[in-house]
Amino acid sequence: VSLSPLQRLKDEIAEVFEEIDDFQKAQRSRTIQKEKDLCVGKKKFNIDPSKGIQYLTEHKVLSSNIQEIAQFLYKGEGLNKTAIGDYLGQRDELNLQILQAFVECHQFANLNLVQALSVLMVKLKWR
Repeated sequence: VSLSPLQRLKDEIAEVFEEIDDFQKAQRSRTIQKEKDLCVGKKKFNIDPSKGIQYLTEHKVLSSNIQEIAQFLYKGEGLNKTAIGDYLGQRDELNLQILQAFVECHQFANLNLVQALSVLMVKLKWR
């Protein structure tokens, strides 16, 4: 049975809408998985900061880019401040680079040294 041009067009349009729907479902699924990975990574970070960062990079929630990790720590959403301080206080080369990038995230203009240090101490619960 031969389909009319109009029916073929309707069928093609239906296929396109089905593909769009499948794409949107896949996108939602990836977004949900990324949010789950972020939540697990934050929990791991609060228990063991190095393992948390490792988890987040392995699951591609964070890249291994120093600036991105520093910005993640600076925002600190859902992260324990003491854990952030512990992570930044480690003395290996990577952590020192992340610490430097973390400090650069702060705005210290118009602050004297004591005020600037106070801002960092509050941010990291170093007292």
